[in-house]
Amino acid sequence: MFVPRKIEGNCFYFSTNTSAMRSQQFIKNPKASIYFYNKGRFKYEGIMLTGTMEVLQDDEIKQEIWSTGDTMYYKQGVTDPDYCVLKFTAIKGRYYCDLKTESFDIEDLK
Repeated sequence: MFVPRKIEGNCFYFSTNTSAMRSQQFIKNPKASIYFYNKGRFKYEGIMLTGTMEVLQDDEIKQEIWSTGDTMYYKQGVTDPDYCVLKFTAIKGRYYCDLKTESFDIEDLK
């Protein structure tokens, strides 16, 4: 999966295949996590977010995050039935840096 196409508050939007194993898994069980990291020359940082993942087929959001190059993966364009949007909503997180970790709730950050 590529980087998020849209980030809005604690929600992250990704494009993927409806037929993908993970899409089908999230339809049955929406629990999910995502992880971002930055590997610098002298420092490694990472953040894991846990929450829920929704599989969206709404035409409006599909059009919003569609990119012209996506036709390489979805031959029928934005209306391709195998194109969907995953919306991840973060609830909790864990930050890692310099061998230290810190857990947090998203609500506490608002």
